[in-house]
Amino acid sequence: MLFDSSTRSELAKSFGVTLVVILTIMLTQTLIKTLGQAAGGNVAPQDVVLLMGYATIAHLATMLILSLFIAVVVTLGRSYRESEMTIWFASGIPLSRFVRPVLRMAWPILLAVVVLELVVWPWGNQNSAELRDRYQKRSDLSRVAPGQFQSSRDGSRVFFIERDGDDAATGRNVFILASQHERESVTTASRGRLDMEGNDRFLVLDHGQRNETQLNTGEKSLARFEQYKVLTDTQVLANASQLPPKATATLDLLRQPTPKNQGELAWRLGLIFGGINMALLGVGLAASNPRRASNWNLLFALLAFVIYFNLINLSQSWVGNGRTSLPRALIGVHGGAFVLALAVIWLRDNGNRFCLRRRATGAAA
Repeated sequence: MLFDSSTRSELAKSFGVTLVVILTIMLTQTLIKTLGQAAGGNVAPQDVVLLMGYATIAHLATMLILSLFIAVVVTLGRSYRESEMTIWFASGIPLSRFVRPVLRMAWPILLAVVVLELVVWPWGNQNSAELRDRYQKRSDLSRVAPGQFQSSRDGSRVFFIERDGDDAATGRNVFILASQHERESVTTASRGRLDMEGNDRFLVLDHGQRNETQLNTGEKSLARFEQYKVLTDTQVLANASQLPPKATATLDLLRQPTPKNQGELAWRLGLIFGGINMALLGVGLAASNPRRASNWNLLFALLAFVIYFNLINLSQSWVGNGRTSLPRALIGVHGGAFVLALAVIWLRDNGNRFCLRRRATGAAA
């Protein structure tokens, strides 16, 4: 039918343009944020592009829902402003009739949201967490650039080292300045290497000396050693059970129904239901007055999206804190939004009829 095909075509064009704009903004913000983290030493500089990709994929579902919502509001709003909706209404086509072409255009997008939230979202967060964790738990020796002073992760030690060839696990002319528990020590050694014992990593120094000063008493001591072992990292390998809920697979969340896992499920399922509800809300909120050349309807629609999105976050927090159950949160937030969307469409179709009836009744009286 011409009505369905033309509506879907305009919606698809508007959706594509909106998605490109939102994706460009998202990539720019992610690049700035990731570069700032790399400059602050929180992520590896060589992982910036990879982390950007994971962050973009993880938030792609939200961008798809927002793009779909804006496409519906903009496309139908333009039809209102150019009086096309008046022609459709005069032809006997109500606003509720637009729900079918909107959903027919939106179902591939909503299917992609389901896959992204249930599969890709935890996968991207898990890989991103592993990259950050691996960089944060790298050895103190690997933090040191040859010929430069650099502090350790916790700031309690300052290192100077000269690398021994291309091997990143060994070095020569090692200098360590440490300050802990009102004690300051200076350790020097001719060579140093990294050893693993279980999940802990140690820096083993050969042929050196250690000068220690008690800061509260001023007492000093000197010790020479043939070999000295310094703990640099504990639990180098992260355990899979320590992953946050957002990096846990959906099936694992279902198998372990803890409050935090239930809260994460509330977020994932909330975006899926939210995509459907936002498409329906867009149909009802797109109405505008053709005599006013303004985009107030788009502003109110975006405000509705922000409120709905915050309600999804709030439901996740409530479920995660044990203040409510997962079914109750889903029914309360998304069931209410679904009923509201249908009510707005119904009022758009039948509101004028009730007004005319009331005026006719008042005139007859």
